[in-house]
Amino acid sequence: MRGSREGAMGFYERHIGPRLVSCLCGAADIRAEREKLVPAAQGIVLEIGIGPGLNLPLYDPARVSRVIGVDPHASFLKLGTSRRDSAPVPVEIRQEPAERIQLPARSVDTAVVTFTLCSVQDPARCLTEIRRVLRPEGRLLFLEHGLSREEAVARWQHRLNPLWRSLAVGCNLDRPVLASLRAAGFSIEAAQEYYLPRTPKPLAYLSRGTARPEP
Repeated sequence: MRGSREGAMGFYERHIGPRLVSCLCGAADIRAEREKLVPAAQGIVLEIGIGPGLNLPLYDPARVSRVIGVDPHASFLKLGTSRRDSAPVPVEIRQEPAERIQLPARSVDTAVVTFTLCSVQDPARCLTEIRRVLRPEGRLLFLEHGLSREEAVARWQHRLNPLWRSLAVGCNLDRPVLASLRAAGFSIEAAQEYYLPRTPKPLAYLSRGTARPEP
């Protein structure tokens, strides 16, 4: 019985979970939030957790020379094949973890993380790597869901997180976004924190903005 349960979970993580997450992250309300952020990217862009490529149609070819997409999960990358083929900018895919980015230091102009810090294994190390590869004048564009400032909502996020993490293949509800950025050596340039409309509050607390690596 144990083997059958593990096999079922493996099937879910490879085939069902990624499609569910891609569908949720591609919803119209979330796409509208992406549209407020992603077009600001410029130069050589590093996108962490590129997966199904939901941001690719939003890059401005007049501003972006190429996108380097990092994602360790073949199942998520497979979902993005058609978007990569039709992307308005050149795309290079690296199937590797965000905690070990195989790029030289100070080699990218913009880093993009959208609904990704919730699911990387080690957010602090991921952000340290992003800071390493960003040029000193580079920017990090972020759009993430995370721990609410409202105590009542945060309590529900902590309670629901184990179940949600299993359903959403590693996504966490209760990671603090802005605090994590600051702890990793980023200066917050601009940020908004708010709830996504028409979504249960424990799932809906968003942080959107820009940050720069501190000297």
